[in-house]
Amino acid sequence: MTDKKTNNDNAATNNQAAGSKTTNKQGQSSAKAQAPQTSTQREAAKAEANKTASTVSSSAAPKATEAKKATEAKAETNTTEKKAAAKPAMPPAEKKSGSKTGAIAIALVIALGAGLYYHGHQQGLAQEAQIAALQQQIANITNQVQTSQKETIGQVDQSLQRTQVVIEQQDKSISSLQLALSEMEGRRPNDWLLAEADYLIKMAGRKLWLEHDVISSTTLLESADHRIAELNDPSLRNVRKAMSNDIISLKAVARIDRDGLVLRLTSLQEQVATLPLANAIIPEAEAVEENAVSTSVDDWQTNLKTSLKNFSEHFVTYRQRDGSVIPLLSPKQDFYLQENIKSKLETAIRSVYREQGEVYATSLTMAKEWAEQFYNLDDPATQSFINTLDQLAKESIEVSYPDRLQSQPIISDLINERLRGKVKPLSSEENPA
Repeated sequence: MTDKKTNNDNAATNNQAAGSKTTNKQGQSSAKAQAPQTSTQREAAKAEANKTASTVSSSAAPKATEAKKATEAKAETNTTEKKAAAKPAMPPAEKKSGSKTGAIAIALVIALGAGLYYHGHQQGLAQEAQIAALQQQIANITNQVQTSQKETIGQVDQSLQRTQVVIEQQDKSISSLQLALSEMEGRRPNDWLLAEADYLIKMAGRKLWLEHDVISSTTLLESADHRIAELNDPSLRNVRKAMSNDIISLKAVARIDRDGLVLRLTSLQEQVATLPLANAIIPEAEAVEENAVSTSVDDWQTNLKTSLKNFSEHFVTYRQRDGSVIPLLSPKQDFYLQENIKSKLETAIRSVYREQGEVYATSLTMAKEWAEQFYNLDDPATQSFINTLDQLAKESIEVSYPDRLQSQPIISDLINERLRGKVKPLSSEENPA
């Protein structure tokens, strides 16, 4: 009994020892199996976390979604690691299946994170491209709007200018129509006489300043004064006074018979061809003293010379003349002389109408000098020609005219004022309400 118990006890003890060994071996093996699996998972999680952190740090603000997803994947990995660490030791077969499941889970997490990162990155690029396209469209639309705005402003300005021109033309047309209506409505004899006087005064001014016809201007002013006198209107006293002053000033202007001067100059031109030319001009001989023979015997030599000289003078006479001899003119030179004198007389004729007094006097003076130098002064025709030139050169052909007529602006203002008084504005023709 003792032996059996001892053997049984030994067997039980051995079984317990074996069980404890087996348990120890399984614990050790499970610990050994769990230890490397946990470190691997932790390293993979750290690598994934580092990768996610680097990805998040390198990504911009639009990639916050990818960083959030990576953080969730990391949390899931940590949760998986904790669950794996909290599980009790398993048999060797279960250990192998657990390590494979963890690896697959890590791979799936990594693939899922990479896919999410890639998808988020592609979405970010697409969004950036869309933003750039939208910005370009906005810039194009802005340019188009600015261009169309400038064109619209230009068209509006042109339309305003055209409208303004049309309005001005319409205003002028309206004014002319109003004047025409007032003239048609108020056709009275007084108005016609006043308008006729205004016309006569304007014609007098044109005759005075354009044609220098003082006589015609005076006559026109007197006719205008008669027209205004027929009106018998006391309000026109200032106009008549100004017209009287104008008539007196015109009558005080010197009267020049231009037609008479021109006719006399034309007659002298025709007379040039009949003037006789002067002969050759020879200087007078110097006076020679006659030597008389003396009665003294001592002067016999002198008397002999004097006698011989007097005897020789009967055959050859020698006279000494001091001065230049002017020869006769040739027929060709005579023609040129006549044409030059006629040209000077023609210049004097033009000066009469242009009232160029200096040119007129200079031309006649040169013609007179040429006549005195080359024509016979003893001939009556030459003397008459020269005397006529001298008289005409003394004539004054310059006249000072009035600068303006006093009555012209007064009567023009009066007519405009009366017409404006008859013209009614358009607003008064409409309903005042």
